[in-house]
Amino acid sequence: MRNPRTPALALLALFLLGACAAGPALEDRGQVTAAPGDSRRLTIGSAGFTESDLLAQLYARLLGDAGYRTSILTVANRELYEPALESGRIDVVPEYAATFADWLNAKTHGADAAPVGSPDLGATMKALRALATPRGLTVLAPGRAVDQNAFAVSAAYARRHRLKTLSDLGARKLPVRLAAGDECVRRPYCAPGLRKVYGIHITGIDPKGVGTTQAKRAVQQGRDQLVLTTTTDATLDSFGLVLLADDKRLQNADHVVPVVNRARAGGARVAKALGRLDDVLTTADLAAMNRQVDSARRLPADVARAYLQDKGLTG
Repeated sequence: MRNPRTPALALLALFLLGACAAGPALEDRGQVTAAPGDSRRLTIGSAGFTESDLLAQLYARLLGDAGYRTSILTVANRELYEPALESGRIDVVPEYAATFADWLNAKTHGADAAPVGSPDLGATMKALRALATPRGLTVLAPGRAVDQNAFAVSAAYARRHRLKTLSDLGARKLPVRLAAGDECVRRPYCAPGLRKVYGIHITGIDPKGVGTTQAKRAVQQGRDQLVLTTTTDATLDSFGLVLLADDKRLQNADHVVPVVNRARAGGARVAKALGRLDDVLTTADLAAMNRQVDSARRLPADVARAYLQDKGLTG
């Protein structure tokens, strides 16, 4: 349900990456047996929304410290940047494990293929790597940070009904109107899952979108009781909202994970450089950095540099 904005550079990307879909057939790429590459110049892709820009900047600085010359290319559309990653026009992209696994699965087996992403990180990573490897891609280790669908209520509503988790909300048997996108009606991880897994009494969907200002304001003002957003939403405090914990793991394992072109960036040095983030970067850290960019209007490059310095990951 992630809905990144489309930057002006997208048109430039269309020109730059127009030939990316061309190249060896999938079955030929799957036969590649050469050792993983270690190009000295690496292009990091960003999907053009704040969090992706921040992750691209973090990757660029860590790889720069490891001796690589890096550049960042913004391509808002996964339909464009994933073929570019396969072809080697982009070398590294920050991705989300379950979302990317399901996207590759649909690309490989058709739009009606059963999803392979799940709340189980191990199973999700296994499926993702099985889909990525034949395409010449290497999926590095996932970190601690997770950007997945999440549900929030007003802080006052949470206090009044003693809510900390989605299970708490289900146990109270309260009538709940949910501000979300139209697709929430049928998505198994949205209204149907809230009913089935948590027993939450969803009385209706207010179609205001995922994490939009209008959706959050509807909950803030009491017209709705619950809003669909994400775990790294940087604006919840300003609306007086708090997340309810997904204590029964309804949502998929959308851990942040670097995906690289094996022939150009599949070596151990790249994995080691980017792996320095694995045990450091948290979901809360991502939300805090998003807030600095979206609310304080700081540049992603400055926020990323300060974060790495604060964590002792760069000089």
